[in-house]
Amino acid sequence: MDRRDEIKKGEKGAWLSIIAYLILACVKLTVGTIWNSEGLQADGLNNTTDIIASVAVLIGLKISQKPPDHNHLYGHYRAESIASLIASFIMVAVGIQVIIGGIRSIFSGKGETPDLITAWVAIACAAIMYGMYRYNLYLGRKINSSSIQALAHDNRSDALVSIGAFIGIIGAQFGLPLIDTIAAIIVGIIICKTAWSIFFDASHTLTDGFDVHTLEKINETVQTTYGVYEVTDLKARMHGNQVLVEATIRVNRDLNVVESHEITEKIESRLEKECNVQSATIHIEPFSP
Repeated sequence: MDRRDEIKKGEKGAWLSIIAYLILACVKLTVGTIWNSEGLQADGLNNTTDIIASVAVLIGLKISQKPPDHNHLYGHYRAESIASLIASFIMVAVGIQVIIGGIRSIFSGKGETPDLITAWVAIACAAIMYGMYRYNLYLGRKINSSSIQALAHDNRSDALVSIGAFIGIIGAQFGLPLIDTIAAIIVGIIICKTAWSIFFDASHTLTDGFDVHTLEKINETVQTTYGVYEVTDLKARMHGNQVLVEATIRVNRDLNVVESHEITEKIESRLEKECNVQSATIHIEPFSP
């Protein structure tokens, strides 16, 4: 399966999430408003931010399919990270709004006991979101898409949020309506935490941050390739979902150009198979014992 086919499959996962979030947000906001559950309303607002995040992933996947042009020689793979960065700002704004609304409700003393039907809606939505989590996690691993896997973890956090709303509503049934408001505030905090996680990952990628343990594995792979005497320099960065590597190695100075080139091909082949590196630039220097 080539990269374009993988992206197409990723788009299906993003579209499925958008449709699910759209339906669940409408249901939660409607039921929460009619039957007086602040926790369920906050959960519905959380799903509206998830729609934005899913749309950002979809837009990023579509733009990343554009081929390289005269001023994007590496392609457009980073569009996905930029879209996620924008989505994180929108999500944190909604999260802060939910927290402020919950705090105002506490001080106003207008807490109402939600109807029990809101609890069953919350737990049913949690089950649906868990199913979405399992599907997107499987899809993200199959096509090696970090954005779809991130979307899957967002699905899982949404399932936990709905369970939290369910607990808050049940608690309110025992004469403690404040618990439902507290659940709404917790949902707001979870929205902000999810936004921070998306912001951190996107900014880390855009500033050429790279996982240290993965870099160590890449270094070991290059170092143990037959013909390599020493690795003097190694850099790696993410370009969308692609891993780009630049390495400087030392080989026997008596080798000819063809023999040295064969070593670089072995390195590139091993990096692709063992470390999922899509592009590697290998610079060769002579080694003198």
